[in-house]
Amino acid sequence: MKKNAAIEHALYFADEESLERFAGRLATVLNGTELVALNGPLGAGKTTFSRGLLRALGHTGSVKSPTFTLVEPYEHLSPPVFHFDLYRIADPEELELIGFRDYLGEAVLLIEWAERLREWPVPFSLALTLAHADAGRAGRLEVLYDDLESEQIQEIVHEFAVKT
Repeated sequence: MKKNAAIEHALYFADEESLERFAGRLATVLNGTELVALNGPLGAGKTTFSRGLLRALGHTGSVKSPTFTLVEPYEHLSPPVFHFDLYRIADPEELELIGFRDYLGEAVLLIEWAERLREWPVPFSLALTLAHADAGRAGRLEVLYDDLESEQIQEIVHEFAVKT
């Protein structure tokens, strides 16, 4: 992956369905080793985004935030996905204890509360920050690697872009 200067896109999701649809569309451009940072306050839609991406990859079961287990594996998918929730991580040392480094480069990693990794040099591919906005959600997508900034992503983003 070739790192670039972050390219930011301002987005708006009218409801959960549109956020899940956005995630599903993004799933189509993943190559299988991306790290996706998901940030925002409680209830902003991080797990909703994860659900949409996982369903687009073929997962048919429920999707819950792994707040207590820290990681939920979806190894049956292609590409495999590991869904992390770092809300309860107080010390980066805890990530070493769960073997976080072992997951890097092996699958798509969806990381809720990714801001807890500030002290780690984690090579995120995409960073999505969500916030409550009116009846929907505002989003800011940062594309952090050149191989992901493609015509396909531009088309996906265009549908959900904030109209000025």
